[in-house]
Amino acid sequence: MSFVERDEDARNLKEALSHAPVTLLTGPRQAGKSTLACQTVTSSSSAFFDLEDHRDLARLAEPTLALRDTGETIVIDEAQRMPELFPTLRVLVDEGRRPGRFVVLGSASPDLVGLGSETLAGRVTFVELAGFRLTDVGAHQLDDLWLRGGLPESFLAPTDQASNRWRDDYISTFLERDLSNLGFRFPAATMRRFWTMLAHFHGQTLNSARIARSIDVSESTVRRYIDALTDALVVRQLPPWFANISKRQVKSPRVYIRDSGLLHRLLGIDSMHDLERSPALGTSWEGLILEQLLTRFAPLDPTFWSTHGGAELDLRLEIDGRILGFEMKRTARPKLSKSMHTARADLQLDHLFLVHAGPHSFPLADRVTAITAADLLASTDPLTEVS
Repeated sequence: MSFVERDEDARNLKEALSHAPVTLLTGPRQAGKSTLACQTVTSSSSAFFDLEDHRDLARLAEPTLALRDTGETIVIDEAQRMPELFPTLRVLVDEGRRPGRFVVLGSASPDLVGLGSETLAGRVTFVELAGFRLTDVGAHQLDDLWLRGGLPESFLAPTDQASNRWRDDYISTFLERDLSNLGFRFPAATMRRFWTMLAHFHGQTLNSARIARSIDVSESTVRRYIDALTDALVVRQLPPWFANISKRQVKSPRVYIRDSGLLHRLLGIDSMHDLERSPALGTSWEGLILEQLLTRFAPLDPTFWSTHGGAELDLRLEIDGRILGFEMKRTARPKLSKSMHTARADLQLDHLFLVHAGPHSFPLADRVTAITAADLLASTDPLTEVS
């Protein structure tokens, strides 16, 4: 496989272009933003500016002239490198508001790129591009997607060894260059130690004090580091949900390395053989399913739930007015646990899904379904089929 069509992401981008003057397409480095924009915005009616290209920066010396409205869609790549451009975009949009006028690409969160403030409020819509979805590559490639992650060049590499090398280079480049380009001035060696330590906490409740002791920095430094990686879209902080119950509930977020392939390289996992025997097997599977779910059913406000008594739920989502819970277990023999009973009752879930690695989906109890990862992530409408 040398190329993968991203039909769903292309539809999302086209829909955004059809109703908003400015579309911000964000995603981690090398997620395929530029390729998607080039394929979606026809070259005959577009102009492209890459802010990592000194020639395009020179063209934007007079942005009001360079970006004037001639009926085309203007694509601005790596926009976080020039945040001072956004007030000009606001002025230009207000002079002639029409859908699809600008597509802005950024390798960071909207706030960090510069579009999360009031600068373009009411004029911009947001689209996030993560790695490949399972629907992009096919359910039969679930294990490859899990091992290599969804970044296109990693997934499409000819061998696992080539994919490993690409991800190693990605991590080094990200730490040595990309973070500083996003405005973060952290020592690369220290950040590598931190990111590797964070990989060992993948899927766990954040304990800043423990991490700080492990790498000999302050808790405030740990928080700055994790916020930087979160803003760069390579780490997710999943907030807790607080139910109105008497039980003591966990208040700190859970942390995840968003791309499973990067997680595996940080942990030194080279192959499926290594992964199947790794202590990180369960939490790696959990993170894969979580990210794929959030990509498929975005935009959402995901949370997890946990009590100090041991009851927990990996993921709580509200989709189409229904409160749904998800537990992710790397098992071929799913079964209902006491913790799931508690979560279903205390959170008043409309339905609970146990996402597993077996071959078949089936009901476990009233409003509880054991569902395979392939059925959940690759079938047409999995959540309504069991209503």
